[in-house]
Amino acid sequence: MKYLVIIEETKTGYSVFSPDLPGCIASDTTREDAEKNMKEAIGFHVEGMIQEGMKAPKPHTFSTYLDVPA
Repeated sequence: MKYLVIIEETKTGYSVFSPDLPGCIASDTTREDAEKNMKEAIGFHVEGMIQEGMKAPKPHTFSTYLDVPA
């Protein structure tokens, strides 16, 4: 599955979360490492849900950019 992730720059690096997987977050000093960590975190999160007898949630969020006057 593909999950939308949001990447935010912080004072110390990057933070990542997915609106489809509440509580699943990752961070690191570089964007690339933060994304790698998030991929691992999603795998761990979904695996834990399955072990608990839950189903992995289907992705339900989308993203786009909107042009607005500045």
